[in-house]
Amino acid sequence: MEEAEKTRKTEKIPFRRSIQLKFALSYIVIIAAVLALLNTYPVLVSQDLVFHSKASLLQSQATVIANSLALSATLTADTVREYIDGSLMGSLDNAGRIRILVTDPSARVLYDSDEYRATQNRYALLSEVTAALKGYDVAASEYRDGAFRSRAATPVMYRGVTIGAVYVYENDADQARLLTDIQSNLRTISIVICVVVLIMSIVFSKALTRRIGDLLRAIRIVREGEYSHRVSIRGGDELSQLAGEFNQLTDRLQTTEEVRRRFVSDASHELKTPLASIRLLTDSILQTEEMDMPTVKDFVSDIGEEAGRLTRISEKLLTLTRMDSAAPLERVPVNVRDVLEKVRHMLTPLAEESRITVETELAEDCVVLATEDDLYQIAFNLMENAVKYNVPGGRVVVSLRGMGDLVLLTVEDTGVGIPEADLPKIFDRFYRVDKARSRAAGGTGLGLSIVRDTARQHGGAVTVCRREPEGTRFEVAFPRYEPKGGEER
Repeated sequence: MEEAEKTRKTEKIPFRRSIQLKFALSYIVIIAAVLALLNTYPVLVSQDLVFHSKASLLQSQATVIANSLALSATLTADTVREYIDGSLMGSLDNAGRIRILVTDPSARVLYDSDEYRATQNRYALLSEVTAALKGYDVAASEYRDGAFRSRAATPVMYRGVTIGAVYVYENDADQARLLTDIQSNLRTISIVICVVVLIMSIVFSKALTRRIGDLLRAIRIVREGEYSHRVSIRGGDELSQLAGEFNQLTDRLQTTEEVRRRFVSDASHELKTPLASIRLLTDSILQTEEMDMPTVKDFVSDIGEEAGRLTRISEKLLTLTRMDSAAPLERVPVNVRDVLEKVRHMLTPLAEESRITVETELAEDCVVLATEDDLYQIAFNLMENAVKYNVPGGRVVVSLRGMGDLVLLTVEDTGVGIPEADLPKIFDRFYRVDKARSRAAGGTGLGLSIVRDTARQHGGAVTVCRREPEGTRFEVAFPRYEPKGGEER
């Protein structure tokens, strides 16, 4: 037990390699990816929308101003100032945020709404103005230094001739601040979600891996030979189903182990008895100096009988071992009637010696998919037992008939029968109802086990019941073989 406990401790998985950490990291990585997308995509989309709307707005305003100024062949500072300051600025919603420049064809500033810059009569060395004077409309927007900086320029055309350019510039910190606040709120929400997800992932992964750990511990306990251990996992998911399958597996293992131990114990006991008899007889011969020849012959005859019993036990044990481990033999259609005739002929001397009458009622065309040797073994064991454990002058009735898609083999005797309490156990290995009588008849307690296991290998089943008013009735049912291309059903 100490060694098992030591093994369990040494097999403990480090946390960095545990499935709990992997589950938690998986949850965290997925949520982190979602939050990263949440913090970038809406902001980028919002910026693009703002850029597009502001560039379009400024372009529209610049076009309106240019169209309004294109009323004469030349532009003067007074006419431009009169129009923009007098009537335009009051109608613009963003008048407090924009700067308007108007230039002549040589890029000299005729009007600047930002009076503090004092740029009038200077040249506007701006790429947008240069492009506008060449006849192009230009608009752009960017986010820089905590504000949306947008600009647009358009030429002032009079009868197809460029007489100037209008440049509009906007510095919008309020809308930029609103977008920054949204981004900050998203970041705060993301941090809160990350903390919650971290806690929940640890809790959920620990709950999940605890159930897996229970299964793992149960497997290690059963591996050490404690087949009675069971694991209890609640729920209706795959892990609970896995726990149920594990418990069923341990049930099978426990049953198999109990059968194995009982089999080894029974086999050892059965082999020990004839060996002890042989040892006792040989010691008697060796230790008796003046033993007459008839006594020696009797002792040697007894040794031969015990050796024969050992041989029968060994052969039947080998038969059971082959049935448990060997691959299934290729099955062929076999007429059961022919097999039963051979068995009846083989047992005739034994039946006559015991004054037992063997009666047969064998129907034709009872064909099953099996091997002839296996069917012979089933019939021989049942019919031999019916003869051996019968009473002098008794009868054995063997019948074979077809019933629908089944072939039924029935063996009845008029012996003393089997007690009701013993009927469920007679197919257990080494189980004998009357041990003294079974040994006297040469029985090993393995014949009926061979019958049951052999029948099962070929899709059959064996049943037993008391026969009224006396005796026992065995019935073996096999799937019937259809010769006309039919298959085993």
